[in-house]
Amino acid sequence: MLNKTIVKLAIPLAASALALTACGGDSGSGDGAVKIAFQGPLSGDNVALGENMQNGVKLAIEQANAKGDLDFKLEYVAGDDQGLPDKATAAAQKIIDDESVAAVVGPAFSGPTNTSSPLYAESGLVTVSPSATNPLLTDKENGFTSFLRGVPNDNMQGAGMATYYAKKLKAKKVYLIDDKTDYGVGLATVAEKGLKDAGITVVKKSVPQKTPDYSATAKDVVNSKADALVYAGYYQDLAPFAKKLKDAGYKGAGISGDGSNDMKFVELAGDAAENWFLTCPCTDATVEAGTKKFADEYQKEFGRAPGTYSAEAYDITNMIISEIKKAGADVEREALRDALAKASYKGLTKTFSFGENGEFKGTDVYLYQVKGGKIGYQGNINELAG
Repeated sequence: MLNKTIVKLAIPLAASALALTACGGDSGSGDGAVKIAFQGPLSGDNVALGENMQNGVKLAIEQANAKGDLDFKLEYVAGDDQGLPDKATAAAQKIIDDESVAAVVGPAFSGPTNTSSPLYAESGLVTVSPSATNPLLTDKENGFTSFLRGVPNDNMQGAGMATYYAKKLKAKKVYLIDDKTDYGVGLATVAEKGLKDAGITVVKKSVPQKTPDYSATAKDVVNSKADALVYAGYYQDLAPFAKKLKDAGYKGAGISGDGSNDMKFVELAGDAAENWFLTCPCTDATVEAGTKKFADEYQKEFGRAPGTYSAEAYDITNMIISEIKKAGADVEREALRDALAKASYKGLTKTFSFGENGEFKGTDVYLYQVKGGKIGYQGNINELAG
């Protein structure tokens, strides 16, 4: 159950604090700037996932400013929660206290979203997450009235994993591991149901993040004689686990979700990453025709290819900018939140619109596989399953 204790916020007067005023002249001094924040892991174990999204946000802001058709200057604000729930409230409060912040892209991870969303709800500051996928985040009982999810939730991702294992790989027994995080547990719960519904035997185990040695768990997997494995967690832990699985002689299939879908997994795991399947409710911006121009611009700006959720974060930022432009320079936080909740925006990756309690309306999930030391895009997981 969620802790419903909410710190009482000192909310500034709407007229002075929340109104977004036009930038005077063309001095570029920042006076009257409208700020868009990103909250996610910008340090810590899973920083690569946060940087992917942060760069997408930054690029959208830079391009919007360069167009010269805004009556105000846009600025970026970083909110580093390290991907940890116990760091999230401080990161959120810092963003909320910056009176010029009109909207937040994020939080990136489900755990930090869970702990910081009560603060955002209290302040009326909208958050649109490109990647927080735990299905329970949009439960009406939570009261997360400022949260909008810009991605299909783990009901889709976990079900896709189960469908692929059942129909394509014809798995008979699956070893299912979660990392005890909100994200991992949520993904594993959905995957377990789908696997069992398909008649597959499931062996389930919880192994916390930062486990010092995964040797025992790897041996358990091999001894179980499972022909497939699901790891619901992040790349920082999957990498050493994959190494131990290889050392233990595991020969079955392995699949993990968007929390592991990053080249850092391949770098950290080395040869042990080979043939692993990875899912994501995100497409590969370097492959899809609609995002290739974005990928080129991203590469030019940051010196590397876009990663997991870079393009989605870019799209969400542009959606936010579009609604700010429609509303005019005097838009307030609550008004922008309500406008985004009702909006439909056709981005490069997909059309963004929200249903009940801020749930994303789309359902597509995509499959990747590590081959030759690279993460290769396969396509829509349900279509591939047949």
